[in-house]
Amino acid sequence: MKILWGIHANALAYSMTTLGAGMMNSIFNFYYVKLFLNRYKISEAAFHEAQVVFMVWNAINDPLFGYIQDNSRLRCCARRQFSILYGAPLYGLAFLLPWFPWGHYEEGDWLSGLHLVVSLCAFDGSLTFVLLAQCALFAESSTRHDSRLQLIKYNQVATLIGSTSVLFCGLVSDNMENFAYFQAFAVLIAVLATACMCCTGKYSTSQYEQREMQTENANLANSDGAFSLASVVSLTKQIMTERNFLCFVTMNFFQVFHLAFYNNFMMIFADNLIPKDVLSSSVRSIMYGAGFICPQCLVLLSHASLKKFGYYRIILFSFYYEGVAAAVMCLLGQEHYYLLAFYVTTNIRSFLDLHDAMFYLVCLVPLCIAVLQILTWTPFSIQNSHVTALH
Repeated sequence: MKILWGIHANALAYSMTTLGAGMMNSIFNFYYVKLFLNRYKISEAAFHEAQVVFMVWNAINDPLFGYIQDNSRLRCCARRQFSILYGAPLYGLAFLLPWFPWGHYEEGDWLSGLHLVVSLCAFDGSLTFVLLAQCALFAESSTRHDSRLQLIKYNQVATLIGSTSVLFCGLVSDNMENFAYFQAFAVLIAVLATACMCCTGKYSTSQYEQREMQTENANLANSDGAFSLASVVSLTKQIMTERNFLCFVTMNFFQVFHLAFYNNFMMIFADNLIPKDVLSSSVRSIMYGAGFICPQCLVLLSHASLKKFGYYRIILFSFYYEGVAAAVMCLLGQEHYYLLAFYVTTNIRSFLDLHDAMFYLVCLVPLCIAVLQILTWTPFSIQNSHVTALH
């Protein structure tokens, strides 16, 4: 791994895709729901139908693109770097799809529903194509433990920087109230993100490029040791019946659900639960940005705690905090606006009847998720891996 002025060139090149994807993903997930519900006036039925189509496509495209990248003879799939390089411009264009309406939408217009379906599927498809290649590139970059740790550290810093896009987008566009400014900022982010990912495609390297002479022999060895269908089925069955695997997958399912719940609806909840005269637009932008930035800061600052206590206990503690915070907020009530703002920020993740329903939704969903995560995570038995000596 080349080092220039103290910077690991390959780790920097690899992390540029994380930076670009982080900038676009944060803005997309945070703003698209409010955009289609409040500005494009999409009907409830069309919104739900789009989510169902997206759910099916999301389940299909991961194995589909994985198979294509591993088996296709197209130039864009010849190497992981090529997949990122050619996929980056499409990723940037897909990010821009929702922010530019296809016409003047009337309330409940079918075209807005089609717009949402195309936007979600195009964005998720391009995201999957690029990030699958990046994940594979991580495994192929080096077999050395210290080199992979270096990639992870650079990746975490890139994730932190990328998460600031929501903060700056909110400040520039007045939380999407100035839609022209929002569109201009989205174009800028798309250009920057595409350029970042192209840097990975052009400048990152893997151990296979570094060992070009051994490639042919390695391919032959891999083909000789290929798994039979029976062995694949047997291995899959063994994995699916492993208790720790089931505990982790179940816990992670609830975590992803919780994150999506807050990323997509945090702005709508905050706008309805916290009066505009209590928190100004700029303060709200900082609050929304903090919801994305603070978790990344905690990751970077928690290395010593992880080393001391282990990831199992840290994760379990976070679930207890999540459950207690939700219960306390629910008991205190919705009139404590500053506490509510802090709570919503730290959990990223008639009108009066709707107002009450939103408040209890904000409190009870995290509480239920926390209880379920505690129940599924507690039986996880690999708890002391942080004290295992590295050889």
